Amino acid sequence: MDARDFTPPTVQKKILFVEDDDNLADVYVTRLAAEGFDVRRVPNGEDALAAALEYKPDLVLLDVMMPKVSGFDVLDILRNTPETTNLRIVMLTALGQEGDQKRAEELGVDDYLIKSQVVIADVVERIKQHLGIASI
Repeated sequence: MDARDFTPPTVQKKILFVEDDDNLADVYVTRLAAEGFDVRRVPNGEDALAAALEYKPDLVLLDVMMPKVSGFDVLDILRNTPETTNLRIVMLTALGQEGDQKRAEELGVDDYLIKSQVVIADVVERIKQHLGIASI
């Protein structure tokens, strides 16, 4: 497929980015917006739950260690809420222990990325894979 043949989607895919680190969030929001996504960022799990229902994202990029409600609890609640049960959820976390990843998988996460093991381009690529967007 030639890049000239690529037609961007007419409807932007919506990503809810849940991250309490402002600097990291700014970098990701800027990159995801540059990739053509409609991005909303919230700083904690409590806001994530409300935003998931109101914003209706196509995918949630979710940190684990956050104030108010942890990412594990957000994942569990979203999977057990009828309106969000089929939402694609990718965890992006500093927690690299096997037990943490196993817990996320048991709760129904679609993907589990460890911050120290990925660069932003990898994360963008995974998001596109989960949303069925072909890369050029």
